[in-house]
Amino acid sequence: MSALKRVQQWATFARIWHIYDATWQNPFESAALLKKYLMGLHKPIYHPLADCGDHVVVINCSEIALPGDEWKKRVYFHHTGYPGGASWTLAWELHKKNPTLILKKAIYHNMRGNLQRRYTMERLHLFPNESVPDEVMKNISNQIRQIRPVPKRLDHYTEDEVKEFPKLIDYPKDYIIR
Repeated sequence: MSALKRVQQWATFARIWHIYDATWQNPFESAALLKKYLMGLHKPIYHPLADCGDHVVVINCSEIALPGDEWKKRVYFHHTGYPGGASWTLAWELHKKNPTLILKKAIYHNMRGNLQRRYTMERLHLFPNESVPDEVMKNISNQIRQIRPVPKRLDHYTEDEVKEFPKLIDYPKDYIIR
């Protein structure tokens, strides 16, 4: 086997580390995207019985955005296994307890039918903010593009950029603001 073919084969079977920023992203759309990388669906060697997925590091899980009024209406079920151990938790309460759980549950649910779902989830690394340990950061070699662009907040613009922004109307000098 030539050196080129050997490198090609190594690159095909290697586990790559990807990073994804979940700021202002819908966790259910993000789950469908991240599932492809965790299961290895983006690789030409994919097979449902082969464990060829990659590692995915997700930062800013505490900044996710649920559509509409899902924070108030979406309910998560949990059962302890004991009689009377069923409980339902609203999304905002679950997010307050652990900011990474909503995205983790969305990804786990999205991998329904995957025979190796539990082992695949071990390659998912979730962090509530941007602080990631150095031993994890040195492994990352790829960035997954966000689904939705994050708009820039008004308080992040400089004064010069705000003044240079085109105006729709110029108020008269004697205009009174109430």
